[in-house]
Amino acid sequence: MSLTAVLDNRAAIKEIDPDGALASAESIADQVRQVWEEKDSIDVSAYKNVRNIVVAGMGGSALGADLVRHLYKDELPVSMEICKDYDLPNYVGKDTLVILSSYSGSTEETISCAAQAKEKEAMIAIITSGSKLAALAKEKNYPSYIINPKANPSNQPRMATAYNVMAILMMLSKLKLIKFEQEDYEQILNAIEKTTQNNLVEVAQDKNQAKLLAYMILERRPILVGAAFLEGALHIGANQFNENAKSYADYKVIPEINHHLMEGLTFPKSNPMNHFFVFFQSDLYRKEIQKRISLTQKAVEKSGIEVMEIQLVSETKLMQVFELLTLTTFTNLYLAYLEGTNPCPIPVVDWFKAELEK
Repeated sequence: MSLTAVLDNRAAIKEIDPDGALASAESIADQVRQVWEEKDSIDVSAYKNVRNIVVAGMGGSALGADLVRHLYKDELPVSMEICKDYDLPNYVGKDTLVILSSYSGSTEETISCAAQAKEKEAMIAIITSGSKLAALAKEKNYPSYIINPKANPSNQPRMATAYNVMAILMMLSKLKLIKFEQEDYEQILNAIEKTTQNNLVEVAQDKNQAKLLAYMILERRPILVGAAFLEGALHIGANQFNENAKSYADYKVIPEINHHLMEGLTFPKSNPMNHFFVFFQSDLYRKEIQKRISLTQKAVEKSGIEVMEIQLVSETKLMQVFELLTLTTFTNLYLAYLEGTNPCPIPVVDWFKAELEK
């Protein structure tokens, strides 16, 4: 069967992806709906005067927080940091909200942070689907969102990002740290559903941006480039390429890379063969950033490296974040299928965790 036939054939995809990663991708909007419908279960009313926020999480369980902090950086009145380590920052105290985020509920770095947050008498909230953190939330009556992953058939943490994002948004909204209303919820659904419909298996390659992008990336290293409010979504995209497509991927942010990376494209001489840059352009960037995106694209092209520009079309920043998230999710899954790789198992990570436990 040809590569084109694989991406156009659900039966062929099912043979490669028996655990349902594609079904999870097609359920992103359902994850958003579920959290919105269950938002009343999140009660943070006991927490007042939050002066800073630390989200303790690893891998896919930290990605939602990264998306939120970049999307709302112009609105959040307090600092928001992500702790991807065993130890919380020294400044954490009684006026800090520590959100413990672990899909499995047993991530050892996050469990370590949970003990430290208690010692520091921080305000604690939990996002998880079970295990130790769910038990801790019940025992200590911590505000929490316990994920019932019915809209994540693959049960992979990285495919539950919308649950995580929405849970954090609901917590911040209830604390009056951001404004999030029915209109915002509807905007998210609109962006996800439109992008999903445009990139389904049944949509042919010439009209399917995710399929086209997967073909272009095949056998090359994808470098996702964007700016400002899209930074967290770019991070999610790169991580999902790593885990789902087993592909070495990275993301870069404008304007930072204009000060160094462009001089690093000359060597090694294999760069044009091994790299593929994807630039995400947006009319919602400030004018200076739009110009920088275009000029950086030209600089990369001058080095002989192939590029693709994707113009995001949604009307608001919130919508464009989910447009990008949905597009890259389908793209990295299609890349996995082109490689003949089951996107769900993560054998190297599993081996590493097993070795740590010895």
